[in-house]
Amino acid sequence: MAAAEPKPPARADAARLLARGCWSAFWDYETPKVIVVKNRRLGVVYRAVQLLILLYFVWYVFIVQKSYQDSETGPESSVITKVKGITFSEHKVWDVEEYVKPPEGGSVFSIITRIEVTPSQTLGTCPESMRVSNATCDSDKDCVAGQLDMLGNGLRTGRCVPYYQGSAKTCEVSGWCPVEDGASVSQFLGKMAPNFTILIKNSIHYPKFQFSKGNIEHRKDGYLKRCTFDEVSDLYCPIFKLGFIVEQAGENFTELAHTGGVIGVIINWDCDLDLSASKCNPKYSFRRLDPKHVPASSGYNFRFAKYYKINSSTTRTLIKAYGIRIDVIVHGQAGKFSLIPTIINLATALTSIGVMVDPPEQTAEPELSTSEPSRQDSTLTDPRGLAQL
Repeated sequence: MAAAEPKPPARADAARLLARGCWSAFWDYETPKVIVVKNRRLGVVYRAVQLLILLYFVWYVFIVQKSYQDSETGPESSVITKVKGITFSEHKVWDVEEYVKPPEGGSVFSIITRIEVTPSQTLGTCPESMRVSNATCDSDKDCVAGQLDMLGNGLRTGRCVPYYQGSAKTCEVSGWCPVEDGASVSQFLGKMAPNFTILIKNSIHYPKFQFSKGNIEHRKDGYLKRCTFDEVSDLYCPIFKLGFIVEQAGENFTELAHTGGVIGVIINWDCDLDLSASKCNPKYSFRRLDPKHVPASSGYNFRFAKYYKINSSTTRTLIKAYGIRIDVIVHGQAGKFSLIPTIINLATALTSIGVMVDPPEQTAEPELSTSEPSRQDSTLTDPRGLAQL
C-alpha cells in the first residue's frame, strides 16, 4: 500500500493567497457603479457647478493670477537722487548744499522748509527751558544741584534764576547757552520749494530671469535737461517737482512745509516677461507715510549744529529743521511661463472638476413613473469619472 503524500501546510496556502492579493493590486482596475438620475433640475445644478469651477480656474487662476508662470518678487534695486533749486528766507538765500540732508543722494533724504535757529551758543550757565518738566521754581530750594534731566538741556546748578523774558523763573543749568527756546528765531524756506526738482534714478534686476531695466530713457540729446515727469508723454523722465509730489500725495504744501512730514514715492515694477521688455514699465504712486492725524507723532523735524571759533571759544549755531522727508520705495513682481507651475495648476484644475464629476456612493432616487421601472446602469466611467452612457 502506497504511503499517503503529506498535505502542504495551511500556512503556505495563506501566504500564497496573500501574495496573489498583493500582486493583484498592481494590475487590477476598478470602476465605480454609476446611477443615472433622470432629474432635470439636479442635472442643471450639477452642470452649473462644474461650469463655475471651470470658469474659476480658466479666468481667475490662469488669466488673472497667471499661475502658468514662475514668479519672482522683490527685485534687486538701486536708487540715486539729486535735488536742484534755490530758495530764500527772511535773512539769506539757500542752495542745495544747505537745505538737503543728507547730501549723498540716497533713497531717503530731507528737504528743509522751515528752521528755528538758536545762534551763538557757548558752554556756560543759563535758565532752563520752561518746556522741561519741573523746571520752573520760586527759590533755590526748588532746584537740586547736580540733578540731570534727560529731557532737559544741562546739569542743574541749584540756583533759581529769572527766565529770558517775563517774570517767571527756572532752574539754572550748565550746558550750551542760551537754550533753544530762549533765543530761537524762525525762518521759512518754503516759498520757492514747490519748484525744486528731484531726479530719482532707479535700476532693477530680477536675477531668476536675468532681466534688468532702468527708469531713464537712453537718449543723448540732452533730454533730461528739459523734461519733467508725465505719466503719458514722459514716463521715462524721472524728474519730479516737489510741489507735484506733495499734490499727488493729497497734501497742502504750505501746511506740510511748516510742520514737516514724510512722503513716500513708490515705484512698482510688475513685469510680464512673456511679453517684450518695452511692456515692463515703472508705475509711480505717492502718499504720506507719517500719521498726520495723530498730533503726538505727526510732522517731521530734526536738529543739527554748525560749530565755529570766536576768540578761541567754541561756539555753535543750533538749528531745529522742519522739512519734507522723501522715502523712495521700490517693489514689484516678475513672471515668465514655466512648465512646472503650469502642470501643477492644470492638474489641480482637473482634479477639482473630477471631484465634482464623481457621484456620491449613495444617491437619492427620484420619483419615477409607475409605468416605467427604474433603470440602473452599471456602466463604467472613464479616468475622470464621467459616465460612459
